[in-house]
Order: sequence, then structure tokens, then C-alpha cells
Amino acid sequence: MKKHFIFIAILLSACGKNGNAPDATGVFEAQETIISAEAAGVLRQFSISEGQNLEAGQEVGAIDCTGLGLQKDQISASERALELKKTQAAPQNQIISTQIAVQESQIATQNEQLSVLENEQSRLKKLVAAQAAPSKQLDDANGQISILKKQILANQAQVKVLQQQMRSQTESSDIANRGILSEKQLLAARKAQLDDQISRCKILNPVKGTVLSKYVERFEMAAPGKALYKIANLEKLTLRAYVTGEQLPNLKLGQPLKIEINPRPTGQPGEKGDATPKTYTGTITWVSDKAEFTPKSIQTKNERANLVYAVKIEVPNDGFLKIGMYGDVRWTADKKL
Repeated sequence: MKKHFIFIAILLSACGKNGNAPDATGVFEAQETIISAEAAGVLRQFSISEGQNLEAGQEVGAIDCTGLGLQKDQISASERALELKKTQAAPQNQIISTQIAVQESQIATQNEQLSVLENEQSRLKKLVAAQAAPSKQLDDANGQISILKKQILANQAQVKVLQQQMRSQTESSDIANRGILSEKQLLAARKAQLDDQISRCKILNPVKGTVLSKYVERFEMAAPGKALYKIANLEKLTLRAYVTGEQLPNLKLGQPLKIEINPRPTGQPGEKGDATPKTYTGTITWVSDKAEFTPKSIQTKNERANLVYAVKIEVPNDGFLKIGMYGDVRWTADKKL
């Protein structure tokens, strides 16, 4: 969540009566992020304090999500139960595969026998033709060959039947398991959802920065969206100032500017000033493309006619700069850049 402190910026013209006046005055801001809980439960751990520096991805606490863990265990048990319900076609198919191997072995043996009988048939045909052997021997050989061929065809048909049984067994098993598999997919999706919810029970700091405010304490109840703490990166602050349309042509993106903190008050002649101003160098990162009225809570008719432009200046922080602190901006050449 991104917020900016809204402060009243006092615009001072470089052409004013006091030659020592700054070109503009603004207030320091930072990009602030409010970190919220993403799960519901008691804060079992929460070990941060205001002013503490945190790294991005650092674990800063944990929410008690025991109930989610129990739900995940229940789903795991259901998955194991589904595995036991699955129909296995492999054992039955193994038996059928053995039967097919036996049939194919018999067919191979019968083919060898057929080859021997066919050679004997050819020899007997020659002998009978030469009247060297009785025709009955040839008739017996022909009968044996015919019977053997029928046996081979029967065994081949039996192999096809066994192969069809294997396919049917596999298809029946797949159909029986289809409902179980769909239920298993639903359990897997629910388990992934619980894993995501359990991961959100860890409170991980998303951005590098300094804790500005802490809203809850350990053992308090957290809920999704409930603010836990506010953090901002204070290594660089942004000075938001306002300039007039006459000053705007003197500024451009990336331009370095002189920033003074706690400057010596101008006061009356002879009045003793404060300590020497602390000086920084900032860089313009943004200039508004729209004019707006002078940001004052009370505006007269004449003041509403004065249009200004907002400018953001990024300033490296040495630890001294604070959010809400005022800073003076100088860029005019005769003001000791």
C-alpha cells in the first residue's frame, strides 16, 4: 500500500525581497508500504520493532495454521486410500501372456512337424509314381498333414482370443480407474490450495526498509488484510516542493539541486541565527505536467489565481533526514550552488 504524507509546502520566490530566501521549500516523503496478514490465526511469532531495518524476503513472523496442516494430512490419507481402490490389470495380463507364449511355442513345434511331413509327402509321391511304394502310405501322409494344419490354425485362433482378452482386461481396468483418477486430481488440486495457504502463514517482509509503525503484537489474532506494520526505505527520501510557472523553465529531469536543512533564519537585522545549514545534493525525478492552486488550507481569491507545479527531488539520506522534515531548495546561480 502506497501513501505519502500530505504537508503544506511554502513557496518562496527567488525574486523576493530577501535575497537569501530559497527558491522553493518542500517536505520530505518516502514510499511507505503497509504489510498485511494473508492468513487467519494467532500470531505465533512476530519479532519486529519500530526502527528496525529489514531485508526483502526476510521472515519476520508466523501465523498458527495447525488446522490447515491437519486438512492436508487428511487429503494425503484419502490419496493413499484411492491407490488401494485402483484395479490392476497387470497380474491377470501376465497369466494371459504366459498362455500366449505356450500357444506360440506349440505353433512353432507344429510348423516344424509340418515341414517334415511335407518333405515325406514329396518323397512318397515320387515312389508311388514309380510304383516303388504303396499309395496307402501317401494317403496316410496327406491325412497327417491336413490334421496338423488344422491344429496350427486352431492354435493361432486361440492366440488371437488370448490377445483380445488382454486388451479387454486393460480397457476394463482403465474404465474402472477413470473415476478414481478424476477424484485423485480433485484431491491434488485441494492439496495444492492448502500448500499455498500454509505458505502464507509465514510472514515475509516484501521490501527492504525501516519499520515505521507496528500495529499488532505477538499472540494477537491475525486475519487476511489486517495491517501488521508499516515499512519504508529511508536510504533515499523524496522532497516534494512546488514551483511557479516562471521557475519551471529552470528545471528538468535529472537536474542536480542544492538542498538545505535547518537553514539560518533570516529574521531581523542583528538577530542571531541557528547552526549552519546541513547541505545535500538532490536530483529531480518528477515534474508535474499539470498546474494546481497554491497548496494552502485557506485561500483568498487572489491566492487561488497563483498556479504552481509539484516537483519531486530524490535526496540520499545519511540518517539525518526524516519523513516530514522541511527542506529548502536552491538552484539559482547567484545563490551559491
